[in-house]
Amino acid sequence: MKRERLAGAARAALGGGRRLAGIERVAGGSKKGVYRLVMDDATTAIAYLWANDENYWPAAEDDDLADPFSPGLGLDLFEAAHIRLDALGTRVPEIRLIDRDSTHCPAGLVIVEDLPGESLEALLARDPSAAVPVMRRLGETLEAMRHHRSLTYGKVAVVDAGGTSHGTSCEGVVLVRALRDLAEAASRDPRIDEAHGLLEERLRELSGAVRSRSEYAIVHGELGPDHVLVDADGRPVLIDIEGAMYFDVEWEHVFLRIRFGDSYGSLGADGLDQDRLALYTLAQRLSLTAGPLRLLEGDFPGTEFMAGIAEHNLQQALELVRL
Repeated sequence: MKRERLAGAARAALGGGRRLAGIERVAGGSKKGVYRLVMDDATTAIAYLWANDENYWPAAEDDDLADPFSPGLGLDLFEAAHIRLDALGTRVPEIRLIDRDSTHCPAGLVIVEDLPGESLEALLARDPSAAVPVMRRLGETLEAMRHHRSLTYGKVAVVDAGGTSHGTSCEGVVLVRALRDLAEAASRDPRIDEAHGLLEERLRELSGAVRSRSEYAIVHGELGPDHVLVDADGRPVLIDIEGAMYFDVEWEHVFLRIRFGDSYGSLGADGLDQDRLALYTLAQRLSLTAGPLRLLEGDFPGTEFMAGIAEHNLQQALELVRL
């Protein structure tokens, strides 16, 4: 049934009398299905499918869009983020078809261009010197995003439609989420449970040091090197953009530091708030502990990989209260 639906969507998206010859699942998606569509003339495209059976996260996850950190699910979030990022000159995959009316699939479906090259993560591992110009261009992309400001924070789809989000500040929203992640992680691992008091005290201390702010930048939210592809012209292409939001730019840079490691240097920015960086570092370490531990309770196939992420970030979180 899935193949039949994707076949019809592929014909509508790519036309030219082409027929679907094959479907290849692309690894990496945990909230949506990502499939390479291969036509009978070797033309390819990528299908994003937001369906319940494609989402490995527990069904109990909050989907309130007024929460900036609610799951980034669905074509509406994708389309809003795509429109905004494209308008800023950010390279994102070109859209071939959006199935708004469920003509082809009852779940959300988008077909975009296929970028057959490697990810930035793979390029950095294979040839760091060849990645230098791509990293420079990614830094320029981040600067353009940083300078696009909003007076309110929240998901792009919410803010650009004139909506507002829960809470009164980014740091307040982060604290609430971090305390929830702390409680979740403590319920699943005795080492976090033992350090619960110290970690909560540190979170509240760091939050209290953050000064108020009234403007917010656009951020990807989870911009690791695996979420950047490289096109034929050497330009970085941002993918998995549904979670894009207006938020403190420090949130993005903490994630960049964690995911890019020693390669982060060329992505750095001047004037980042050190108090926010400190709070958001601990908050993200807890999130990257609690989230993978939660995912491991389901049927996510990459259990060893996910367990490794949880363990690494658990140790990093504990280090932050051992100093």
